[in-house]
Amino acid sequence: MRKLSLLLIVSLLLSLGAGVAQAGKIDDIKARGTLVCGVKDSQVPFGYVDEQTKQIVGFEPDICAYIAGKLGVKIELKPVTSSTRIPLLQQGSVDLVAATMTHKLERDDVIDFSITYFPAVQKLLVKKGTVKALADLAGKKVGSVKGSTSEKNVKTAQPACEVVSFETYPEAFLALKQGKVVAVTTDAPILVGLKYSDENPDNWEIVGEDIAAEPYGLGLAENDSDYRDFINKTLMEMWNSGDYKKLYDKWFGPNTKFYIPLEWKMEIWP
Repeated sequence: MRKLSLLLIVSLLLSLGAGVAQAGKIDDIKARGTLVCGVKDSQVPFGYVDEQTKQIVGFEPDICAYIAGKLGVKIELKPVTSSTRIPLLQQGSVDLVAATMTHKLERDDVIDFSITYFPAVQKLLVKKGTVKALADLAGKKVGSVKGSTSEKNVKTAQPACEVVSFETYPEAFLALKQGKVVAVTTDAPILVGLKYSDENPDNWEIVGEDIAAEPYGLGLAENDSDYRDFINKTLMEMWNSGDYKKLYDKWFGPNTKFYIPLEWKMEIWP
């Protein structure tokens, strides 16, 4: 009888454990009533603090708001940097990361990714008339950001350069203005934001060959396929409905100073 009771207790515990295991990120978010998104707060126009409202705005916060709407919850934006975004996701401090994060195979070892929501290539931002190509960086200092793929990519492409890493791209751009580095390297759309946020954008130019492909994916916690599928389906729905293009044109369209033609198509599953 006692043996039977123990078996019943063990069986009950296992069933309770299975119930907990099946409760995924979607249930957690809906129960909380808030989608917590890690976004940049100094990267125009992807994610930055609006001077008037003092709120974080941008292309990626708008994508997060769209996802929150599909979940039927509110949105909370939490600032992240290139070096903190993955740790914060792993710790559960954010539900997803929308922070110009390149989907790299090595990052797949620790987090999951959505399909690509913005493709990019790495370039150089320089003072006009100075550097023209990677070859010109030999023996020179190049600014990038800690924890970014750009750090490694430029050193691989030009081993003779010295990479100086900063916490944010505006800090790296300031170093360029001060003559502490001869170039800032990262993804071209980020460089567009830096250049055209400056008071004198004509002083700067984006140059050089494509250093590396930088496809942006939303960072997600590992091992929750239901949540990942929901995010991917939401992104595809956004594209098919035309809502993606509306958001894109809002931040990168021809009527903005950050114009980048929309010349790619999102991966759409049949």
